[in-house]
Amino acid sequence: MGLKVHIDGQLLDEKDAKISVFDHGLLYGDGVFEGIRFYEGRVFRCEEHIKRLFASAKAIALELPCSPAEVTEAMMETIRANELRDGYVRLVVTRGAGELGLNPYLCKRASIIIIASTIKLYPQEKYEQGLNLVTCSTRRPAPAALSPAVKSLNYLNNVMAKIEAINANAEEGVMLNEQGFVAECTGDNLFIVREGTVVTPPVSAGALNGITRRVIFEIAPTLGVPIVEEELTRYDLYTADECFLTGTAAEVVPVANYDRRVIGDGKPGKVTLRFIESFRHLVKNTGTPIYS
Repeated sequence: MGLKVHIDGQLLDEKDAKISVFDHGLLYGDGVFEGIRFYEGRVFRCEEHIKRLFASAKAIALELPCSPAEVTEAMMETIRANELRDGYVRLVVTRGAGELGLNPYLCKRASIIIIASTIKLYPQEKYEQGLNLVTCSTRRPAPAALSPAVKSLNYLNNVMAKIEAINANAEEGVMLNEQGFVAECTGDNLFIVREGTVVTPPVSAGALNGITRRVIFEIAPTLGVPIVEEELTRYDLYTADECFLTGTAAEVVPVANYDRRVIGDGKPGKVTLRFIESFRHLVKNTGTPIYS
């Protein structure tokens, strides 16, 4: 039995889940999305994800055909239809079907696609041993070109950087902005630990203000760990005591080396491990219930 996929108000078998070849999300990457995790029958940070989805849509003048509450219920319905308690939701809003050409106003109605499934971004040993990172030559788009706050469907920039990382036998690639400062990785936010303080690039550097990134800022005070935003260079990563990445799919994952420089002693650091433990406790004990 295949997955049930939600498309524009209908739950369809995955083999029957199709969109028009004239959909502007397909033709031009015109749309937005959210990746959302759920654990033990609860959606983690549900309201924040839905709010960011609508904010991204508003930023690109994309009007959703339903309310935040209706999108939330459609997501819950999709998870329930697949009888899942732990997994990942990909919530996509496209401009919808229209005529050939860039004009978005020729698309009569936006389309909403909801996929609920399982996910495993990195093997378990990487959470125990740490990732390998490399610097990518592909730069993050300047905020004046496209705000990093918009989670758009056009991820080609990130895909090209990911290709570089894979070709260098690394799990992730570090992306710089046009000024040469660290922005983020191809799919994750980046943090370092320096003399007991957690440091991460500001969103103005080209980083997405990730939901998991925000959780790290919430956890830090409870652990008594100072946390700041600061422009970072590759030197800062090379000489960091610890480094870790965050993302909805990745969760919190340590980094072992970067550009063939060992981070710290090459093992997940004590501060990183405390954040991983606290994050895992949080996701398993909070969230919006899926099943009444």
